[in-house]
Amino acid sequence: MNIRTRLLIIVTLVLPTSANAALISRLGGLAYYDDVANLTWLADANYSMTSGYDADGMMTWDAASAWVASLDVAGVTGWRLPDTIDVGNDGATEGGNVFQGVDSGYNITTHSELSNMFFNVLGNISQFDTVGAPTSCIISSCLTNKIPFSNLQSFTYWSGTEYAIDAGNAWIFDMRYGLQDNNLKSNTFYAWAVFSGDVSAVPVPPAVWLFGSGLIALIGVARRRR
Repeated sequence: MNIRTRLLIIVTLVLPTSANAALISRLGGLAYYDDVANLTWLADANYSMTSGYDADGMMTWDAASAWVASLDVAGVTGWRLPDTIDVGNDGATEGGNVFQGVDSGYNITTHSELSNMFFNVLGNISQFDTVGAPTSCIISSCLTNKIPFSNLQSFTYWSGTEYAIDAGNAWIFDMRYGLQDNNLKSNTFYAWAVFSGDVSAVPVPPAVWLFGSGLIALIGVARRRR
């Protein structure tokens, strides 16, 4: 068994597909938990804009990384950009299979958190099928299924993974075409926050417990006064 075959086996084990994933509401609908991939996605896929952090939500890779690292949603921190596993196989540049390899191309479903969400969880398709033939969304956006997420853009999203061959680039996923590739970090794309694991397992911050116990004490005092 060669090194590449071993890598592909590891990839499959690390990032399982989520064909039968259930998206479970978390944080009062502010996020959704993928119970197969064991990831929690922010419900608003352009939260940097709707929260007022950025004018349109399109940021450089460095800015997007800084934003997501500073994010606090209902007391939950530790958010990040989605991961991509780079095995160093970008493939060829032929016809519909432009950049079609293990890392780059259409229908990359097994080792990218964004592509797994696009294909396996939401059930979207690429502009080209696995043999390079155009699909039904060749002249429109392939992002036809978005539910239950809001503000999911039919454009490019950053991965948090740098491109192994050139650290000036990072991995991206284009939601319009179903295409995975890499691009200059200085370009501006959207950012979607993800959390490793289930946010429901995150302990409530001590300040929240203190506030809650204080509130209970006040209620008790009020009752005694009555």
